[in-house]
Amino acid sequence: MLTVWGRANSLNVQKVMWCLAELGVPCRRIDVGMQYGGNDTPEFLAKNPNGRVPVLEEETGFTLWESNTIVRYLAAKHGAGRMWPTDPAGRADSERWMDWQITTVDRPLFTVFWGLVRTPAEKRDMKAIEAARDTLGDLWKIVDARLADRPYLGGDTLTIGDIPLGAVAHRWFNLPIDLPSRPHVEGWYKRLAERTPYRSHVMLPLS
Repeated sequence: MLTVWGRANSLNVQKVMWCLAELGVPCRRIDVGMQYGGNDTPEFLAKNPNGRVPVLEEETGFTLWESNTIVRYLAAKHGAGRMWPTDPAGRADSERWMDWQITTVDRPLFTVFWGLVRTPAEKRDMKAIEAARDTLGDLWKIVDARLADRPYLGGDTLTIGDIPLGAVAHRWFNLPIDLPSRPHVEGWYKRLAERTPYRSHVMLPLS
């Protein structure tokens, strides 16, 4: 059975667990990181020298780190023609949203999420948080336009492109701060919330 090393409240672990559940691939998850520790041990660093979660470990001993890479790998292996588009253009069309999440969305999300959820109120830099919130609001305009004529980022069905931003969306819509309206993104989030794997692995209390 596959093993996923990482805590359930990690956004990046949530991507992998949601993907596995959508694919119907059984796995076990072992808590590592933050309050659980264990990510600085020699044993864990042998799996991922960066000391970060998640790490995917197969029964063969093959290990893989970097959450979006893990999602790509799992979808290619277990979901070709479904979550993993076999047409190169269709696959690239989905994959760009994965890369965009890392290169563009992740930094302002980090500022808002850590500032509001993981920082005591008296230590928050509200100016920085609100600026990052506004940046994210503008970025969601791009996603909103994409979803104006399709139910999912890749088209008519859920693909790998939805996984990273779908995990981000739950945090966005549940932040304790005023958010701009993005109606097509809101509709997409509601569709994701109808999926049992998403509810089970992503729609968790923010912590």
